[in-house]
Amino acid sequence: MNDQQLLRYSRQIMLPQVDIEGQEKLLNAHVLIIGAGGLGSPASLYLTAAGVGTITIYDDDQVDLSNLQRQITHYTDDIGTDKVISTRQTLNKINPDTHITAVKQRLQGKQLEKAVSAVDVVLDCSDNFSTRFAINKACVKHNKPLVSGAAIRFEGQVSVFAAGNNTPCYNCLYAESGEELQNCATNGVISPITGIIGSVQAMEAMKIIMNIGETLAGRLLLLDGLSMQWNEMKLRKNIHCPSCKDS
Repeated sequence: MNDQQLLRYSRQIMLPQVDIEGQEKLLNAHVLIIGAGGLGSPASLYLTAAGVGTITIYDDDQVDLSNLQRQITHYTDDIGTDKVISTRQTLNKINPDTHITAVKQRLQGKQLEKAVSAVDVVLDCSDNFSTRFAINKACVKHNKPLVSGAAIRFEGQVSVFAAGNNTPCYNCLYAESGEELQNCATNGVISPITGIIGSVQAMEAMKIIMNIGETLAGRLLLLDGLSMQWNEMKLRKNIHCPSCKDS
């Protein structure tokens, strides 16, 4: 690290759990974020500010006026701009040292496999059923930790699915039924919920990269924003899970 980096990250480096070694791990890490919306915005902001060296972001949507209530990497002037481009511009202003690769594309198929295999941690910040299961399968196949978040109405949830180690995957928790999950467009969402869950996703990704603390692997955190109460569910591996039974 140079002198500017030592100063920029000084408040993290002074933490004994982080120190120089942990910060170096962040600087050398590559994180994949799938979705540049309500969850991807805060997650990408904090990971960039914290000094993650390389972030790749996939999203196939453009900024709409209705996004601005919660998707905080986008501004009013960005309406009509590709979300990944708007996000990259914002992140570059936060920390120009972080290399941002922005791809306007719905990540799927062989491209999803390739993208997952190339990174250290994957953040699922998507908002549709089929994408979540496809991401999970790719992470299981390539043995990559998956930090999954979701937010709707006044509710949020977040967990870590670490491939192997006898821990559950996303498919252990949710069965593929072919029915689309509820989303913000049809059910609404209060803006800070996405910020809270996206920030927790960033925290979990940093812990995984630095190998510190205890991650949410095997645990699901549920937030009720109206009562501001967190609940925790213990998760078990499904030995019959079609995605991870052989891992």
